[in-house]
Amino acid sequence: MKNSDAFSLEKIRDLINNNDSIGIIVRGNPGVDDMAAALSLYLNFLNAGKQVLVVCPTEPLVEVSSLVGIDKVKNTFDTSKSGDLTVSFPYKEGEIEKISYTLENGFLNILVKTGEQGLSFDENDIQYKRRGGTKKVIFTIGVTRLSEVNNLLDMDSLKDAKIVNIDNKKENQQYGDVVLVSNGSSISEQASFIILSLGVKVDLDIAQNLLSGIQSATDNFQNPETSVLAFEMAAVLMKKGATRKILARRMPSKIDADSSFSSHPPSDWLAPKIYKGSTAI
Repeated sequence: MKNSDAFSLEKIRDLINNNDSIGIIVRGNPGVDDMAAALSLYLNFLNAGKQVLVVCPTEPLVEVSSLVGIDKVKNTFDTSKSGDLTVSFPYKEGEIEKISYTLENGFLNILVKTGEQGLSFDENDIQYKRRGGTKKVIFTIGVTRLSEVNNLLDMDSLKDAKIVNIDNKKENQQYGDVVLVSNGSSISEQASFIILSLGVKVDLDIAQNLLSGIQSATDNFQNPETSVLAFEMAAVLMKKGATRKILARRMPSKIDADSSFSSHPPSDWLAPKIYKGSTAI
């Protein structure tokens, strides 16, 4: 394993450990593989106690409807409605006796009972701040270039965010602070390795999503170019309770035709020998 590859995985751990608000963007019109990877990361980050939002620029297709968490997918990062609202005003000792609130006609009224000195500030000094809406870490799943999801991103807030780019298409533009673009046969096998490496509990819902994604991308493992990692990750996921499903054979799409599978094992950063999760291979 190369030092740069180990650094990428370590950087993901640091980003997750040091940030409570995480966003996940999956490409438009995603298939089972892309959506399974995105939702599995979403569920895993929730298990880690994070605030997570998964968004897609298009409405989910019928083929992904059976994935766990599909009902949580949004079509926008709406920071105006997410995050905590803080109301702040200047404070001097003795000016405020107590603070309470009432509910009247659909309004929350914050009551500031003044002390003997009275208040030294007026309405213009009150500040309103919303925290937690802006995502400091954004994972992109199957997005070859950021221009594909411009309508989902606030460019002003994006400059302060860290982007983790996960994909397996050769035309990916290698953008982001952490680039995990491999020549593997599925994105779900990449997501499986990342999730298992993080050491957070992998429950049955996550395992089943990931196995379904790998199956879909590899035509039930019948594609001769299915990678070694796909089989290895499938074995681990089945040990965690996931079961193989009978999937309808997919018709080749333009994206499939443009994608480049490799009959060789994925790049070294995905090598199972560095896996330190709860299940050894």
